[in-house]
Amino acid sequence: MDFTRKLSFLVFLLCVIISMQNQDVDINDQKFEFSSRTDQKYKYCSLSYDDDDDCPYSFFDDYSFPPLPMFATTSVERRKLKQQQTASVVGSLRYDYYQQTCPQAERIIRSSVRDLFRKQPRIAPALMRLAFHDCFVEGCDASVLLDSADGIHSEKESPPNESLKGYDVIDIIKSELEEACPGVVSCADAVVLAARESIVLAGGPFYPLKTGRRDSMTSFAEDATFELPSPQDDLAKIIESFSAKGFDEREAVTLLGAHSTGVVHCKFFINRLYNFSGTKTSDPSINSEFLSFLKSKCNNSAASLMSSASKSRPPSQLISASPSPSSVVVQLSSTLVEEPAIKMDYEGPGESFGTLYYRSLLQGRGILFVDQQLTAGEETKTWVQAYASDVSLFHKDFGSAMMKLSNLGVLTAPMGQIRRDCRKVY
Repeated sequence: MDFTRKLSFLVFLLCVIISMQNQDVDINDQKFEFSSRTDQKYKYCSLSYDDDDDCPYSFFDDYSFPPLPMFATTSVERRKLKQQQTASVVGSLRYDYYQQTCPQAERIIRSSVRDLFRKQPRIAPALMRLAFHDCFVEGCDASVLLDSADGIHSEKESPPNESLKGYDVIDIIKSELEEACPGVVSCADAVVLAARESIVLAGGPFYPLKTGRRDSMTSFAEDATFELPSPQDDLAKIIESFSAKGFDEREAVTLLGAHSTGVVHCKFFINRLYNFSGTKTSDPSINSEFLSFLKSKCNNSAASLMSSASKSRPPSQLISASPSPSSVVVQLSSTLVEEPAIKMDYEGPGESFGTLYYRSLLQGRGILFVDQQLTAGEETKTWVQAYASDVSLFHKDFGSAMMKLSNLGVLTAPMGQIRRDCRKVY
């Protein structure tokens, strides 16, 4: 009897052990199944949701980034996240990205810019400014080139971009790229490469650029209105604006050195001459001799009238929809001089790129208030002094800062698209 009881107990115990093992297998299978489904959701969310809050499985890697919003307003959280991702995104860019698909791409861009520059040198500062205005608003994604359409409010219509030029030049470059390599080279890459060539032609430094950017599928007019630095910004605002994009004070001073070339319209500094900060007097920081020179070039009533006239003209009347090289030269010749303006290199083009700009600031001869403000801070003034006395240092720092700017917030595959027409989303 004892043996029978013991045997029954052992059989019972064995059944219990077997049953528990089967339950463990089922649990592990369920865990594996859930894990597989979760991984799929992670991948799905990274490609399909606009906001992290909409997706409980938000997951990002080097190749998956949240899609750009369809409207201009961008949350602070998203902007911070995008800045954090920039370093890993840049890792997916590379030198000679088009070596296999369009090896002549950079040569086409270089040749186009140089040909147009020989006919109209003012395209150089126009293309520099175009790149800055593109990259400073949600990154170098060619969003500034988009025309208004259904669901798209063009950045061209934002106040800081009213006098922006160079769209037609990019159109010409893009048409030549499309003829050689259809659907391969992005407008975003064309913008930053054309800007680099312009800087070289203006006497600035050459700097290497990685390529592989893709084009935004929307525009950010509201962000352009509030995020682009203003000619009226004081030092605190300058530092804040550049810091928000990841640039320190030294880099801010460096990038503003792009004001070494081009023209500036009187409407952007007329208040400094006749009604500074509502005082009905001139800005006391302007050198007295230079003030007389500026007033001789910018009559108060004439500048005001021209400013009002330009604001009444829609962007569609400022740029051609079907440009040709000759029409671009004519347009740039007329639109850049129709308003009272002063050349940034007003003493002549003989000085090296950057030298006159920084020396002028130390003499109280900055044309724009935003420029003269660089001498108002201890650190910023230190760099103004350094660049005024060492143009090779400025060229080195400017090249580095432009590389950083050109990598700001870029889109890479599979995000964005390659536009065939830089003005339209497909």
